[in-house]
Amino acid sequence: MKNKIALAIAALSVAATSQAAPLDLTGVTGAFTASDVVTPVIAIAGTLATVYVAIKAARIVLGMLRGR
Repeated sequence: MKNKIALAIAALSVAATSQAAPLDLTGVTGAFTASDVVTPVIAIAGTLATVYVAIKAARIVLGMLRGR
């Protein structure tokens, strides 16, 4: 029980401290744009989709050759 009380007091003190001095994250958020993140993700997704389609097509062709 004492540990829970100490943890609650610590959490409240951290919350009070963070309200007194808000964090300025403009340096971090201004360092990149959404297009810097979205473009590589879309490129990777397109590559994976191409690989999956090629695998599926190969399975279909092999299935036709085997007579399934």
